[in-house]
Amino acid sequence: MAPTQEQVTAALATVIDPEIRRPITDLDMVKSVEIAPDGAVRVGVYLTVAGCPMRDTITRDVTTAVSKVEGVTGVSIELDVMSTDQRKNLQTKLRGNRGPEKEIPFNQPGSLTRVFAVASGKGGVGKSSVTVNLAAAMSANGLKVGIVDADIYGHSIPRMLGAAERPTKVEDMIMPPVAHDIKVISVGMFKPEGNTPVVWRGPMLDRALHQFLADVYWGDLDVLLLDLPPGTGDIAISVAQRLPSAEILVVTTPQMAAAEVAERAGSIAAQTHQQIAGVIENMAWLPCPHCDERIAVFGEGGGQIVADALTRTLGARVPLLGQVPLDMRLREGGDEGKPLVLTDPDSPAAAELRKIADSLSKRSSSIKGLQLGLAPRR
Repeated sequence: MAPTQEQVTAALATVIDPEIRRPITDLDMVKSVEIAPDGAVRVGVYLTVAGCPMRDTITRDVTTAVSKVEGVTGVSIELDVMSTDQRKNLQTKLRGNRGPEKEIPFNQPGSLTRVFAVASGKGGVGKSSVTVNLAAAMSANGLKVGIVDADIYGHSIPRMLGAAERPTKVEDMIMPPVAHDIKVISVGMFKPEGNTPVVWRGPMLDRALHQFLADVYWGDLDVLLLDLPPGTGDIAISVAQRLPSAEILVVTTPQMAAAEVAERAGSIAAQTHQQIAGVIENMAWLPCPHCDERIAVFGEGGGQIVADALTRTLGARVPLLGQVPLDMRLREGGDEGKPLVLTDPDSPAAAELRKIADSLSKRSSSIKGLQLGLAPRR
């Protein structure tokens, strides 16, 4: 017997849009369903925009889902494109009606997304590598994770994460590419081909950050990581203003020169009234290839020195979250877009990064700003 309309619709409800991460039936993307007496099914699907980069994925997933329905003898897909009104309705469904200055969803009282701003005093300490691997470890643990590449001048997150797709624009809403189940946005995704530098001044940097936070459709994230540029410049100040609840993760190396600069980067929290989640010491040691000793290539103790100094400055304990050893595979994974915590999770560096990710994920959420549903009674 041929399948029923209800059976096919139920199968389509299991197809998740790869960008929005919701069932295509909820997004009004199913245009039509036609079932022939012999069991052949023709499904019409609306794409959000012409030339949608996910069209092949959607076609494959719809075909696979419908083919599993009992009685289906064949599946054909007919693709169409949403009209302007349909896209506006989709935007309203996803984000509601917004004013001219869009709100940042992570600042809303009901938001349960934890935001971590990954900072460093100087470049070259592995801040971006740490960000990508923390995100990958959290995602592998089942959390919904996003990354904002806020290092506008030195953006490197797309390469390190293997995010080759460009964002899709639906009206004035931006759908971020997804790599390793992590949503990611970077200014590098909007540049023309080639390694063209970004030459912007302070106000443009602030505007770009706001667009990354407000115009991008992030959905319901558990964690958002921001890879900040080194130092305490315009972006660090903008993050403090745009995301006052963001917690700072300070990345340093054991070297005293790097630790001193990292301390200054973390001390900005005293002026912006942000919380420091902790300090991560990267390149902490190198395993001896011929013995069981640890080689202190960049010295020792820099991470703990930064944590202790920030504790004194802020008057609250700042923990040393972990010490990540040097590993050539960590660098190779960054170049190839394959985070080490996924390719070799049991390596010493990956194990330490996963431990840090677990410690950050397990902290209890604050109820500050949440509505408790209490009302006075007479």
